[in-house]
Amino acid sequence: MLQQFLHDFGYFALFLGTFFEGETILVLAGFLAFRGYMDINLVVVVAFCGSYAGDQLWYFLGRKHGRKLLARKPRWQLLGDRALEHIRKHPDIWVLSFRFVYGLRTVMPVAIGLSGYPPGRYLLLNGIGAAVWAAALGAAAYHFGAVLEGMLGSVKKYELWVLGALLVLGLGLWIRRRIKNARLTREACAAEKVRLAAGEPEKAEKPTTPVE
Repeated sequence: MLQQFLHDFGYFALFLGTFFEGETILVLAGFLAFRGYMDINLVVVVAFCGSYAGDQLWYFLGRKHGRKLLARKPRWQLLGDRALEHIRKHPDIWVLSFRFVYGLRTVMPVAIGLSGYPPGRYLLLNGIGAAVWAAALGAAAYHFGAVLEGMLGSVKKYELWVLGALLVLGLGLWIRRRIKNARLTREACAAEKVRLAAGEPEKAEKPTTPVE
C-alpha cells in the first residue's frame, strides 16, 4: 500500500514540498529511497527542480514586489531587513548557501531579488546551490538508512518507527520555528508601537542599491 501510494504521488509530493520548503520531505524521501520505495536519483532530481523553481519564483516576486511582500508581516519585514544586510556584504555566498540556513528559505530569495542581484547570475548560482542542497541532503538521508541498518540489522521492521520519528522531528522543528516567528512578530510590533508613541515619522522605503 505504501509502495503504491509513493509510486502514484511520492515524487509529486516531493516536488511540492521542496517548492515551498523542503528539508523534512527530502529527508523522508531519501530514507524511503534507501528502503527501495523511491529511486534516489529521481529523488535528487525532483528535489532540485522543486527547490530551484520555488526560489526562482520568490526571487522574481522580490524584484517586482519585494517591499510589499515583506511588509505583509512584521516578521518578514524584520527578517528581510536582516537578510538584505547579509546579502550586501556577501551576495554570492548567500545565494549559494541560504538553503542550508533554516528558516530563511522564503525570505532570502525575496530579499535577494529586492537587493538588485543580477537575474543571470542568480539563475546560475541558484541552480548550483539547489543542486548541492538536493544531492547533499538526499544522500545524507539515504546513508542515514544504511547506518541504521548497520546498527539495528534489518530496518524493515523498524521503518514505520523511523518514519514516525522523522515526521515528529519535522513537526518539532516547524513548531519551534512558529514559536520563534511569533516572538519576532511581537518584537517587531512592540518596536513599531514605540516608534509611533515617540512621534517618529513612518519609515521611508530604502532605495535599493544593485548588487555588483
